[in-house]
Amino acid sequence: MLWTISVILIVLWLLGLVSSTTMGGFIHILLVIAIIVIAVSVIQGRRV
Repeated sequence: MLWTISVILIVLWLLGLVSSTTMGGFIHILLVIAIIVIAVSVIQGRRV
């Protein structure tokens, strides 16, 4: 579930970079959220 959300966020971020929208701040927030989700998933996976 977390991987799906993070992949969707990264794809949206890449689409935003390609389309050069004026919502640059929002796109970078999506990237940060995706990285945090991936990091949490990796950390939880290593504990188990």
